[in-house]
Amino acid sequence: MFCFDIAILTSRKLYALALGAVVVTLGAVSSHAQSVASDYPNKPVKVVVSFTAGGTTDVIARSVSQVLSEKFKQSFIIENKPGSGGNIGNEYVARAPADGYTLTVASVGPIAVNPTLFKNLRYNPLTDLTPVVLIADVPNVLLVNPKLPINTFAEFVAYAKSKNGKLNYASTGVGTSAHLSSVMLMDQIGVEAQHIPYKGAEALNDLIAGRVDFMFATIPSVIGQIKAGKLKPLAVSSLNRSRSIPDTPTVAESGYPGFSAGSWFGMLAPTGTPPEIIDKLNKSVNEAMIGLTERFVAEGADPVGKSPEYFKEFIQTEYKKWKTVVESSGASAR
Repeated sequence: MFCFDIAILTSRKLYALALGAVVVTLGAVSSHAQSVASDYPNKPVKVVVSFTAGGTTDVIARSVSQVLSEKFKQSFIIENKPGSGGNIGNEYVARAPADGYTLTVASVGPIAVNPTLFKNLRYNPLTDLTPVVLIADVPNVLLVNPKLPINTFAEFVAYAKSKNGKLNYASTGVGTSAHLSSVMLMDQIGVEAQHIPYKGAEALNDLIAGRVDFMFATIPSVIGQIKAGKLKPLAVSSLNRSRSIPDTPTVAESGYPGFSAGSWFGMLAPTGTPPEIIDKLNKSVNEAMIGLTERFVAEGADPVGKSPEYFKEFIQTEYKKWKTVVESSGASAR
């Protein structure tokens, strides 16, 4: 009995010691995590943009990075790594050290469309990148050449139906938001049209010249031509009207409820980046966007913000939506 009591006491002491060790370890881990977050950033941060300089993604990334540089007194340096529909730059970030010093500002295509569009991706943007914050929603706007006898979305639908199969539309490439927005719209109104993919600005040039009939484009990329009267906006693809061109109705309010096919831009980090750093970046970008709201709206972007969890759920919803559209369109890329 005496030996049994000693065994019980010894067992309890060992348990208490083990429990104490766990508490100390957890405390040390928590303290280290807080220390990492409090010291971040203590050196320049690389912000990768997977497209060329001057595009919407690049402009948004530079605007946010400038404010973050001023806030943290550390450089947030933009590095453009274009190619393969955004895959080259984002794969680079996905394989970078998960320490918060390599980030990406990416758009709907590379994150939500490419997992379905590209059959042989060497990384998975849905699992290899961690959402930080949804920066801005950028609606696509349906455009026609001002010379066409069309002034409203209803007139466009009637015109497209009268010329079913004879119209053509431009995009900035197969599988881009501009392309898939048109695919969605043609499916909604029950019309066929010929897709003509371009590379970059050539699409807008041919639309202005009247060599193509219509196209979707992000508002920031065309707001200058709209104000100059070179292009005629008929409807925006978001569920709500854009604050940049508030007089232009949505497709949804024009007889096609639920139509939503806009672009968006957000910050992501390599998976495994400490949550404390993710939260610090999220809070800082949300604060930065307060001062950037007027500028974003003037350039055609609607600020969003919110939490990393919101952005994660948003990406999953967008992935499912675009997966259906890509598979329906038959589009694919290597």
